[in-house]
This record gives sequence, structure tokens and C-alpha cells, in this order.
Amino acid sequence: MTQSARWKQRPPGSTWGDFGPDDQCGRMNLLTPAKVLQGMREVREGLTFNLSLPLDFPGGNVLNPRRLPPVLRPTLRNGRANMNYQLRCDNAACTDLISDDLVVMHLQYSTQWDSLAHVGSLFDVQGNGEPQAVYYNGFRAGEHVVGPDSAAGAGIFDFAKVPRESTSGAKKLGIENMSERCVQGRAVMIDLHAHLGRERVLVDFDVLQDILKKDGVTVETGDMVCLHTGFAQVLLEMDRHPDAHALGNSCAVLEGRDPRLLQWITDSGLAALIADNYAVEAHPPSSHEGTCALLPLHEHCLFKLGVHLGEIWHLTPLANWLRTHGRHRFLLTAPPLRLPGAVGSPATPVATV
Repeated sequence: MTQSARWKQRPPGSTWGDFGPDDQCGRMNLLTPAKVLQGMREVREGLTFNLSLPLDFPGGNVLNPRRLPPVLRPTLRNGRANMNYQLRCDNAACTDLISDDLVVMHLQYSTQWDSLAHVGSLFDVQGNGEPQAVYYNGFRAGEHVVGPDSAAGAGIFDFAKVPRESTSGAKKLGIENMSERCVQGRAVMIDLHAHLGRERVLVDFDVLQDILKKDGVTVETGDMVCLHTGFAQVLLEMDRHPDAHALGNSCAVLEGRDPRLLQWITDSGLAALIADNYAVEAHPPSSHEGTCALLPLHEHCLFKLGVHLGEIWHLTPLANWLRTHGRHRFLLTAPPLRLPGAVGSPATPVATV
């Protein structure tokens, strides 16, 4: 552990300082050239699987009222919509037909990565009894992760009147740090759906270990772990008209309040934790007395360990193929957008088997 000028004490069980005093990548540091080569050795058939939902899924804002589907619009060209634009309008000698567009997108609406700036916590980093708002490795809210002081600088309600400037940004821990590590290496599929079906089950340490044992799955340091629950497949079947009640009672979720499960995440050495459901863990969470994190697994992974979370990935076709062929490992290539300052990103992950 390397001491940092930002903190005198780190959260118990955290990795703060383990990868350097100013590290912004967390366990992405475990995706070494050796792990990339391990992943490549899992490629035997040359088959590829796109692990992203269409980015206009799930549809509506049932899963999260603050996140809406992407909106496509043409750019503006000489006072006209730049879609099917005939350049002969500008020069009679031109035969070109041009279409050019933009997107207004909530970065964590569909298949996504959470950056380490997505979830922080109130923690006494100075050991003086005064909790401060901080993120992984002690980077501070308001200094390293900044946002507007009023609601006027948030959201998109009248796009034409929105100033052409950003009002928020992760100066540290932004998603670009993850993107620059390329996010390629060996991944492991844990097929919860094969054992639990579409039943809503809280998966604690005991349930997880039983499934790992039955399927002969092992997780080693630096592996990226994918949890197949079937949730994204349910979303696809709803065809952009999600049913809130049905989704709230469908498919397995991790029990984020199980300390043994959280300890397994620590001890396994996994580099990233990915699921095809909404939040990896139960949301809303199971009840708990006293002051605590609303999303304890997010706090454990993003805040303490520096483990990025992938959510709403489409894992069913890959999981079915792996089970049919008696395999659970594959090469995963899944960089987020290299968008400086963003706290999350859509993803188009590719698995190769």
C-alpha cells in the first residue's frame, strides 16, 4: 500500500494505494499482458458474440426514471436538416447526398459500464471523526468530481436552448481511464439462469458457491466475471415496452448485504464484475438497520476495491453456447467510450470463443 496525500486512513478491506497513490484504474491494473494472452488462448472457434442490447432498450424509463432512451437528430447545415442533404443545393455541380446526425444520450441507459466516479461514500479519510464525500482512492467530490450548483445546469429538457458547454465532469476517475486500458482479457461466465431460471432469487455466498461447484467454474486473479441471469433476454422479449412489476420479480440478483459474498469478490481478485440485470445487486436492496450504503455491492466494488461494474449486458446467447460446449471461459473485449470526464458509458462488448 502506498500512502496518499488525500487520505490518512482507507476504508477497511479496500485497495486504496495498492496500485499507487494516484491510481484511477483500480483492478483494471490486473488486466496485464499475461491476462490478455490467457483470454486469447480461450479462442478456439473464432466465433464472436455481441454482448450489447440495442441501445434504445429497455425502452421508456421504467428501470430508472432519470434515464431516457437516446434521441437521434440530424445536424444543421446551412439552415437545413443535414439528412438526405443534396449538395447541389450549395453547388449545382455536386451529386453528393449527405446524412449526418447527433445523439442525446443518457450514458447509463442500456448496456453500460460504471466508472469509479459513479458511486462514492461518506468516509473519514483523515481519521478526525469527520466523514468527507470521497470516491475510490480518496478523490474528492467537488474537487475531482464536479457538477453544477443548481438544477438549471442538469438534465436535457429543451435541447435547442442548452448552452454548448459541459456542466459536470470527473476530472479524476472518469471513464476514459478505463477506456485507455483497452479492457481486453479472459472472462468467466457464471450461469445463474441455468440453475435458478427466471425466478427472482437473492444470490448470497452459499448459493453462488453451490453453482460454481456444480459447474466446475473457477475465478482467478484478473478474470472479468459475467453473471448470466436472463434479465436482458426478458427485456428483449418486452420489445421496448418494459413491465415494471414483471421486471421487479424476474431473475437472480446478488445479495449485496451478504458480507461473505463481498469478501469473495475481494478474495477472488476479479478485475471487473458484469451482469445482464439492472444493477448486478438487488435494487431496491434488502432491509438493513442503521446507517449504511443503499447499494452495498456498488460501494464495495466501485468505492473500496476499484472494480468496475457492467450492467444490462446481453449474455444469453453466449451463455447458452458456452454451456452447450462445456465451457465457461472466453476472450472479452469491452472498452467503454473514451469520453473524458464521464462517470458512465455505453458499451458494445464482444466475446470471442
